Amino acid sequence: MLKWALIFFVVSLISGFFGFSGVSAATATIARVLFGIFLIIFLIFLVLAVMAGNAVV
Repeated sequence: MLKWALIFFVVSLISGFFGFSGVSAATATIARVLFGIFLIIFLIFLVLAVMAGNAVV
């Protein structure tokens, strides 16, 4: 998921450089949404890992 967010971010930068502002805005929004989803999933798994680690000890 993070990989796709970075790909869309790079596409946004390149399209913004070439003047395609509509494409740039759309890909930036997609990148932001994918990064948000990645961050939420990462935090959920981090909490689950800490809880599992405490259950083992």
